[in-house]
Amino acid sequence: MFGVLASVSPLVGGVGVLLLGGALLNTLLGVRLADMGVGATVSALVMAAYYAGLIGGALGSAKLLGRIGHIRSFAALAALFSAATLAHAFLVDPWSWAVLRLIEGFSMAGLITCTESWLNMRATERTRGTIFSVYMIATYFSQGIAQFLLTFGDSAAGETGGFRLYALVAILTTLSLVPIAVTRMPAPEQIDTTSLSLRKLYKISPTGVFGCLTSGMTLGSFYSLGPLFAREIGFDLAQVATFMSAVIIGGLILQWPLGRLSDRFDRRLIIIGACLAVAVTCLALGFGQLSGLPLASGSIHQAFLGVSVLFGALVATLYPVSVAIANDRLAPAEMVAASGGLLFSYSLGAMIGPLIASSVMEGVGPGGLFLCSAAIATLMALYTLRRIRLRDPAPEDERVPFQIVTNPLPMASAGVDVRSDIDDRQMSFAFSDSATTAAPPHSEAA
Repeated sequence: MFGVLASVSPLVGGVGVLLLGGALLNTLLGVRLADMGVGATVSALVMAAYYAGLIGGALGSAKLLGRIGHIRSFAALAALFSAATLAHAFLVDPWSWAVLRLIEGFSMAGLITCTESWLNMRATERTRGTIFSVYMIATYFSQGIAQFLLTFGDSAAGETGGFRLYALVAILTTLSLVPIAVTRMPAPEQIDTTSLSLRKLYKISPTGVFGCLTSGMTLGSFYSLGPLFAREIGFDLAQVATFMSAVIIGGLILQWPLGRLSDRFDRRLIIIGACLAVAVTCLALGFGQLSGLPLASGSIHQAFLGVSVLFGALVATLYPVSVAIANDRLAPAEMVAASGGLLFSYSLGAMIGPLIASSVMEGVGPGGLFLCSAAIATLMALYTLRRIRLRDPAPEDERVPFQIVTNPLPMASAGVDVRSDIDDRQMSFAFSDSATTAAPPHSEAA
C-alpha cells in the first residue's frame, strides 16, 4: 500500500500546492472586494463567475485532455491560471475581475479533472478508497492552511492591496507543475464514455439532485461571501483566515460518522437531520451578528469560531450523502455518468446561491449570508420529508456503501460532457467507464 501511495504522491503533492494558491486567491479576492467598498451583490457576481468557469471547464476539459494529453494540458491550464491571477493586480475593476474569475474557474476545472482522472487510472478496486481518502485530506488541509497565507500581504499597500499575494498565488500554481512534469507515471489513455440525461437522473433520484443543488448553494455562498461577511463585521486579516479555515477544515469532522449512520438508516433521514442542524448553526451565526454581539473579540469570538467549525462539519456532509442517495438508485453503467449531473447541480447551486445571499445581506446586514443558508437548508429538509412520504428507501440489498467524497468547490471534479440526443434533449453528462464501481440496478426514485 505504501508503494501505491508513493506512486501517486506527485499528483497529490501537485494538486495540494495548486489548491494552496487557488484557495488563497478565492479568499484574497473576497477580502479585497470588501476593502474596495464593493457591495455584496457585485461581489457575488464577481465570485459567481468562477463557478460559471468551473462548469465551462468541465465541459471542455475532456476534449483538451484527449487532444494534447494530461501533462501538456496541466501545464497550459496552470499557466493560464497564473496569468489570470497576476492580471488582478493590473485590472483593478470588479467587472474585469469577473472575466478573470471565469478564466480561473475554467482553468481549475481542467486542472482538477486532469489530476482526478490520473488518480483513477492508478487506483484499483482495492486501493481506490485509500488513494482518494489521502487525496481528500490533502485538499481540505491545503485549502485550510491557504487561508493563513493572507497574512503575508504587503502592509504598506493596505495588507491585501499590493502585488505580493497575487505573486504568491502565481508562484504556488507554477510550483504545482514541478511534480507533475517530472513524474514517470504514464498518463491515462483515452477511453470510451457513457452518458446519462439530467432529466433521467432527476427521475431516478430527485433527492440526490436537489441535495447537491442545496450543498452548492450553501457552500458556494460561503466561499464567495464569507470573506466579505468577516470583513464587514470587523475581523482583521488573521481573524478572516482563522474563520475561513475553521469552516473548511471542519468539513472533515463528521464525514465518516454521518456516512456510517447513512449506511445503517434511510439516508434521507440523515439529510433531513443534517439540513436542520445546518439551519440551526446558521441561525446562531446570523442572529449572533445581527444582534450586535462583539464577534471579533473575547470569549464570544471563540464561541463564534466553534459554531463555525460545526457549520463546516455539517454542511460538508450534504454533498457526499446526496451522492450516496443517488448511487443507491443507479445501475452500474450509469454511476460515473451520473456524477457529472450531480456535479452540474452542485455548480449551478454555487452560482445561484451567492446571488440570492448577497441580496439578503444588502437587505438585513452581513448576517443575512447565514440566514439565507438557513432558509435553503430548511427547504431542503422539508422537500426530503415529502420525498420520504412518496417513496420507500432503497432496499437494503441494493444500497451502495457510503464513500467520503470531497466537495467539488472551490475545486472542480470530473469532466462533464453536455450532449443532445434525439429522444431526450436534456443535458447529458459523459464520463469514462474506467472509474465505475459496482452498483445495484434501478429501484424507485428517492
